Amino acid sequence: IEIDYEELPAVFDPREAMAPGAALVHEELPSYKGFHPPPETLPNVFAIQNWAAGDLSAGFKGADLVLEHTFRSQLAHQAYLEPHSAVVAVDGSGRISVWASCKAPFRLKHQLAKQLDIPKDRIRVHIVAVGGDFGGKGSLMDIPVCYELAKTTRRPVKMVMSYAEELTAGDPRHPSLVRLKTGVKRDGSLVAREAEVVFNSGAYAAFKPGEIPNLGGATHSTGVYRIPNYAIRSYGVYTNNVPCGYYRAPGQPQVVFAVESHTDLIARELGMDPLELRLKNLLKDGDKLPGGRGVDKVRCRETLEAAAEKAGWKKSKAGKNIGRGIGVSFRHVGGSGEANAEISASPDGKVTILTAVPDTGTGTHTLLQQIAAEVLTNSPEDIQVEIGDTETFENDAAPGGSKITAMSGQAVLAAAQELREKMTSAAAALLGCLPGEVKLGKGRFTAARGAKNGLSFAEVARHAARENGYLRVRKSYQIKSRSPVAAFVAQIAEVKVDRETGLLTVRRIVTAHDVGTVINPLTHQGQIEGGVIQGLGYATMEEVVTEGGKVVTVNLGDYRIPCTMDLPELKTVLVEDPAGPGPFAAKQIGENGIIATAAAVANALEDAVGVRIFDLPLSAEKIYFALKSSRPAV
Repeated sequence: IEIDYEELPAVFDPREAMAPGAALVHEELPSYKGFHPPPETLPNVFAIQNWAAGDLSAGFKGADLVLEHTFRSQLAHQAYLEPHSAVVAVDGSGRISVWASCKAPFRLKHQLAKQLDIPKDRIRVHIVAVGGDFGGKGSLMDIPVCYELAKTTRRPVKMVMSYAEELTAGDPRHPSLVRLKTGVKRDGSLVAREAEVVFNSGAYAAFKPGEIPNLGGATHSTGVYRIPNYAIRSYGVYTNNVPCGYYRAPGQPQVVFAVESHTDLIARELGMDPLELRLKNLLKDGDKLPGGRGVDKVRCRETLEAAAEKAGWKKSKAGKNIGRGIGVSFRHVGGSGEANAEISASPDGKVTILTAVPDTGTGTHTLLQQIAAEVLTNSPEDIQVEIGDTETFENDAAPGGSKITAMSGQAVLAAAQELREKMTSAAAALLGCLPGEVKLGKGRFTAARGAKNGLSFAEVARHAARENGYLRVRKSYQIKSRSPVAAFVAQIAEVKVDRETGLLTVRRIVTAHDVGTVINPLTHQGQIEGGVIQGLGYATMEEVVTEGGKVVTVNLGDYRIPCTMDLPELKTVLVEDPAGPGPFAAKQIGENGIIATAAAVANALEDAVGVRIFDLPLSAEKIYFALKSSRPAV
């Protein structure tokens, strides 16, 4: 077979891709199905979003000082250990069965039906354990190819991606360019901000479905600060690079790296303590964020002060070339949709939760057990979780956006509460009293008065099954309005720099989290530390390297992620406030740890040796040359 290739014009930098006369990655873009034209036509731009408040021009005129900086971030992969894999079978009647390492089985079913033009009721997605996700396991990937091969061969087809394929065709974090221009008073008051955020989407929109296939992270361009006058513009741009998708807090680490680095540069210019500058400008209850979302029960001050105290911010540093840096951010529950759960009690007293939520390694199913156990006063070991599929429920939420506890947890909570009510009524009939006189504790029903010693959970379940059949409750939960309650995070990194080599050693990271009720302390802490470690990798070493659009990072050996020898001392402070949107007032935690780490490390680097790196990762090579260029001539 002989193939002749015609090399077409290519564009790799998003700024160049937006310029007049740039080579078009998609010449027929306006004709694409589902494409929503942006408000103005720019080459290769498929999405533009704008947010504004106040009078930007007046804000800058009233400022004593105006500073402008531009920051860049790299292409970064989720580095989950299990690659994308799938098995697809097509039976004699044409019904399709799918087993895939996908966190979003219902979305997968919907997308397959749409892409293949097949009725949804002919597709069944079986839910399997997912070996790591971090946002990257929600797309179709190779499943349509498996389907076509299975249909043609009439045999099940299995495909497993190599890691070279993962790094080339996965859904990594977008490289970004963030330009910030801020007006500030001499007393440190932030009065105006102009922000331009450019996300390099790669050659395709990839896994970014929706009316506007862009990332919402740009709304964090004002950070955790009250800035009365601002204008933010965010672009999604096609280039001839790797298609990008979702990765833990999509778009936010890129923007927060820029915002928090910019904040330190403002403090340095004003001669202010970076901590004091932040404390002066923090959000307050009732403030509106870009995009119109409100923020309530703001615990940013308490969180930042707790981190500063734990890190010894005011204390002198233990030697030369050591620096400390701050990063602050917050996260709401993201996304929307519906969560479903079913709880049943068998005659032997065992409780079963039926769910269609995959466990991606975060301990979701253990959390659901604990929620039900708390309501039913049982031991979690007496509650089992069964995994359904896309025929178990009509729809269900997928992990992502820190919403599973707030949605699936609420569905389980509601189902457990109704099951408890049914069990209490059955116990009252047996005890000869009113339901309101029955108490449930440690899995045992007792009457507030009377001679009987009470009934075990199994006795009541057995009686109820004889009288009314198996006790079973099914509940749904929907997020009808976006909760204004955010979870704040403050991080302080301490680093040491070798001036001769540029080697950056992160010695310690203190992370303070604004938390609600912590349902499972072990998995909660795991989410915090895992996020911080991922943030450390993003800050200092992780990058998918491309040359002319071709990926040259071809395996996990080339794509460096932190190992145990790279880890600093990790300290966590929990600032408790039971006011979250989840069961028992729990707050979201899954994405908070990764958001501000890169900024904290970059700020600590400048504090240590006086050089500022404006693009990630903070490699020894960049630091070495920055130090070399900053040295006075001999």
